Amino acid sequence: MDGVASRVSASAIYESLKEMILSFEIYPGSRITESDLAAFFGVSRTPVREALQRLAQEGQVSIRTKQGCFVRQISISELAQFYRVRTAIECLSLEIAARSMAKEALWALAREWDPAHCSGAATDLSLMVQKEESFHMTLARGGGNQALATYLNDINERIRVIRRLDFTAGFRIERTYEEHHRIVCLLLEGDLAAAKTLMTDHILQSEKFARSVTLEQLARTENGAARSAMR
Repeated sequence: MDGVASRVSASAIYESLKEMILSFEIYPGSRITESDLAAFFGVSRTPVREALQRLAQEGQVSIRTKQGCFVRQISISELAQFYRVRTAIECLSLEIAARSMAKEALWALAREWDPAHCSGAATDLSLMVQKEESFHMTLARGGGNQALATYLNDINERIRVIRRLDFTAGFRIERTYEEHHRIVCLLLEGDLAAAKTLMTDHILQSEKFARSVTLEQLARTENGAARSAMR
């Protein structure tokens, strides 16, 4: 990484570090220090410390006394647990949305995810991840259960570090559009059971794909082909 000459706030440091972690610019398991980050951002250690504490609260890093700060490792077993919880939350959100979400909102969501609109979606993977998360959050909020949306957002924070890998293949983007569109159409048709089945399969396939790519990425790291930008 090249240094940043201008001074930035703790919030800006937090956003920059989070983006670097989620994009694998800082690799899982990497050790980062307040002093290195302070030099990189051209600030004192205080705003860096604040940013790291916020990331620690989200589970993106772990702060170890007298050892430094470490970007969280990707655990395949932990990943599977998060996806199991996500599946349960997503299916519950469909149940509530089927009862309470306005038809107009569902129609708007169906139009947004019409497969005809997927061309060019791969030009910005970060935007695609945000759009995909927004789909699920819209359904979760659509039924009016804020607690459900809060829990889903927490799960998203935990798995976002590898979700981006799901869209590195163009066919995954096309399939996501098709499946999202079909899920909403099934809700509009009143077929909740089929919508839940498709949602479950959609999440399981996403987990399987992301997990396989993650293992490949980790293998490359162990072979020395991918190194942390902070070292």
